[in-house]
Amino acid sequence: MAYGSPDRLDDVPVYYSDIRGGGPIEPELLADLVERYRSLGVEDESPLNAITERTRAALERELGDVTVFTGMKHWTPRISDAADRALATGADVIVGLVLAPHYSSMSIAGYKRQLEEAIADRAEVAFIDSWHDDPGFVELLADRVRGTHAHVIFTAHSLPARILEAGDPYREQLLETSRRVARRAGIDGWSFSFQSESPTGEPWLGPDILDHLVELHARGIDGVLVCPVGFVADHLEIRWDLDHEAKEKAAELGIGFARVEMPNADPEFVRVLAGLVRRALAVPSRA
Repeated sequence: MAYGSPDRLDDVPVYYSDIRGGGPIEPELLADLVERYRSLGVEDESPLNAITERTRAALERELGDVTVFTGMKHWTPRISDAADRALATGADVIVGLVLAPHYSSMSIAGYKRQLEEAIADRAEVAFIDSWHDDPGFVELLADRVRGTHAHVIFTAHSLPARILEAGDPYREQLLETSRRVARRAGIDGWSFSFQSESPTGEPWLGPDILDHLVELHARGIDGVLVCPVGFVADHLEIRWDLDHEAKEKAAELGIGFARVEMPNADPEFVRVLAGLVRRALAVPSRA
């Protein structure tokens, strides 16, 4: 399962409305989102959804005897569509795997709820809540930062800070992944920051990477390597928020800026996903 992206620029208003739950859309925010997608080459087809499809196809080939369907949280094919297709094959166990390693009640829980509602006790559901500490995933990221002389910044999508009041594990899981990757790669100079905060008028988890770059500059850091531990593909939050906004801020400060290659459909990453699926199939539980 994935968040989803509009297939073409004309789809952005409907897509954005889905994210907002059908609520009112501020014209300037919609116009900004349209221009961001335009800058990524989304005109008549989405290179972002194509990444998800390549990952799905590669995972199906790696698993061999397991059919893999794509279900999007905010676009088509929907999670419910994927569930119906899986049930139509006669499946009696369905694995729910979100292409996001860290659990939060504001993110992964929503995918899980959609899947459980779509299955409605017609099959067993083995849902993978989190895989932030999977050894293969940690090693994959460690390989991408190992040997660097730059200061490493691990990043993830920010969420409203109120999640911490309910004991949400999101931030701690992100820090745990970062610690494990740094330890595995032998990296001492590292830090963590959030990115991609939305303008909702409430406090979000920080520090934001743009502010963090200013802090690092004040400490005398002159080069950074960004490793987005909370993301696994080159989508908007990577290609715009990091490759454009953060890179631009670093240049303004005179800081060298680089980003690790995203997993996307890398065979090593696909093997990590396959391992998660196989382990989940060994212990299915009633949804």
